[in-house]
Amino acid sequence: MARKPAAPPSSQPRMRGFEPAFSLMTRQLRHAGEARGFAVSRLITHWAETVGEDLARVTRPVKIGWAREGMGATLSLLVNGAHAPMISMQLERIRERVNAVYGYNAISRISLTQTASDGFAEGQAQFSGPAAPAPPDPVAEAELAAEARSKAEGVSDPGLRNALEQLARNILTRPDRK
Repeated sequence: MARKPAAPPSSQPRMRGFEPAFSLMTRQLRHAGEARGFAVSRLITHWAETVGEDLARVTRPVKIGWAREGMGATLSLLVNGAHAPMISMQLERIRERVNAVYGYNAISRISLTQTASDGFAEGQAQFSGPAAPAPPDPVAEAELAAEARSKAEGVSDPGLRNALEQLARNILTRPDRK
């Protein structure tokens, strides 16, 4: 009986083991972003890093519209109505930061769309960031530091000892550790 020919190797490398959760959504995010004009998905996913925490709390990029003639596009931002006057005074700063993500002057104009925090579908999302993590337990931290110190006890070089202690802390605090 003849053997089946082997399938041609895929152009994508195979990932073994853990695959980052974000990589499972990259194709869908790219498709949704490109439908709204976002050629660079980093603008959406890293909005807080692009414009700063203070502006990211009250703004959200909605779409980019490319003009038929001339260079430059229009970025539409969703803003809570009360913050719109303050944001409009910072439009040039936002435009410079967004263009830095693109690497050239892709955005020539920014338009603001005002909405209530419980308004239309785009405005229903809260403009606040994630909640702050809970403070660590001091007793558990002290026990962890003592155990990490005991692991690196026999090392005479202080730099290496500190690095080994940090490595031990990281291993001891891994969530999958039993």
